[in-house]
Amino acid sequence: MFHVNQEPGAQIHSTDPFAAPAEQRSPVRRLRGRLAAPVTLWTAPGPAGLTVSSTLVVEGEPGRLLGLVDAESDLWAAAEETGRFAVTPLGPPHRQLADRFAGLFPSPGGLFATGGWLDTPYGPVPDDAAGWAGCRLDVAREYGWSLLVEATIERVELADEAEPLLHHRGRYRELN
Repeated sequence: MFHVNQEPGAQIHSTDPFAAPAEQRSPVRRLRGRLAAPVTLWTAPGPAGLTVSSTLVVEGEPGRLLGLVDAESDLWAAAEETGRFAVTPLGPPHRQLADRFAGLFPSPGGLFATGGWLDTPYGPVPDDAAGWAGCRLDVAREYGWSLLVEATIERVELADEAEPLLHHRGRYRELN
């Protein structure tokens, strides 16, 4: 008789049985995985969206935003066409949303079919977000296997303080 442990967080394997052995993995990718990164949702009019964990906000007048996005994503096509996009820092309650926009979780009816959304000129943002930035696309160029997107922050909306959702070593993490 086969017994499955039903405890929350229980797993059959302690490691990913499909993962390449450590000696075959890219050392650059392994290094990147050891750097905790904020999980953000980038959206654009269309609507289109993508989960992005390589986002950097640069202070100055005006403020700037840098990020690495997939050149073949619907988000990039929409941002390039409209010249604008929104960036929303996600929190722990947004894990499923992050997976949906990363293409890791099913989205029957489309990416924006579930959850509440606030329409903005920069793209839809989750209505329960602790804040978001409206960005004007300045330039993008190939950078590694991604596009390095540079943008000017035109609008910032902040709500209450919220804990960030982080990506570290292939998993979501929270500050403790």
